[in-house]
Amino acid sequence: MKNVQKKPRIGITMGDPVGIGAEIIVKALVEESIWEICLPMVLGDVGVINKALRITSCGLKVNVNPNKVERREEKEKFINLVSLSDLDPDRLSYGKPDKETGKAMVSYIKEGIHLALEKKIDALVTCPINKKAMSLAGYSYPGHTELLAEETKTKEYAMMLAGEKLKVVLATIHISLREVANALTSDKILTSIKLSNNTLKKYFGIKKPKLAVTALNPHAGEEGLFGAEEKRIIGPAINQAKMEGINVYGPFSSDTLFFYASKGKFDAVICMYHDQGLIPLKLLHFDDAVNITLGLPIIRTSVDHGTAYDIAGTGKANPKSLINAIKIAAQMALISKN
Repeated sequence: MKNVQKKPRIGITMGDPVGIGAEIIVKALVEESIWEICLPMVLGDVGVINKALRITSCGLKVNVNPNKVERREEKEKFINLVSLSDLDPDRLSYGKPDKETGKAMVSYIKEGIHLALEKKIDALVTCPINKKAMSLAGYSYPGHTELLAEETKTKEYAMMLAGEKLKVVLATIHISLREVANALTSDKILTSIKLSNNTLKKYFGIKKPKLAVTALNPHAGEEGLFGAEEKRIIGPAINQAKMEGINVYGPFSSDTLFFYASKGKFDAVICMYHDQGLIPLKLLHFDDAVNITLGLPIIRTSVDHGTAYDIAGTGKANPKSLINAIKIAAQMALISKN
């Protein structure tokens, strides 16, 4: 293999030990396309990974606690693994997280963040976790993003969900629909616009990103008939972004915007609430979408699905989202260095 030293080093956290994380990891690392673009290293548990290998019959060997991220020779099939927990795979039950698994999954994430901040890996890719198990272990985070932000001391961050045809960024994330209008502020929307613009330039190589912003109300408020948020909150944020030199447009009614965005008219769409962005995104990219955290001092991508307890341990889990998350992380790492 040529230019091996230029391949980015990608850390992959195993996620919930009783979910599908280990299974999709071993399935992903069978793929030659992964090894062609990066040097992967798994942060997890050797017993759980070995059990996943038996379930999937992937035929990989485990290189435990490597001193460095090693490349795989053409005839070798192995997983670089830093084993951070000592779980008993025979005691664990798929789909039944507990305090012990919660503590383990947080340890994988924290070690990944530490390695990324110290430049020992070039990007971090995360598999799905269970928030209840995290809470049982004493960590009261709504999810990955808040833990990543706290550990990296990041004040301003946003969630991007990305596929080949559509990228969406959420101004608000996991709150009820009833609370969205009160939670929206011009500053919050402006931050989402700026983070989107900076990320697309720095990590995707787009010199002048073209961004669109959705309205909150039907028909963009219909001149105030259906709501004033477009004129009072969203419009001012867009105008301020334009004054700062950002190529942004809107607010557009979401019932037509996503059609044009999916055809390539915009590089990303800033959405006002979770389902507004996730419904069109998953309609187009249900199996292959990737979650990217904007604003962090490290590169972090993730699968765009949960622990899938209903199929955990069956060998049926689809690794496509993880494969794409690894590939996008590697691409972002390479572009940011150029």
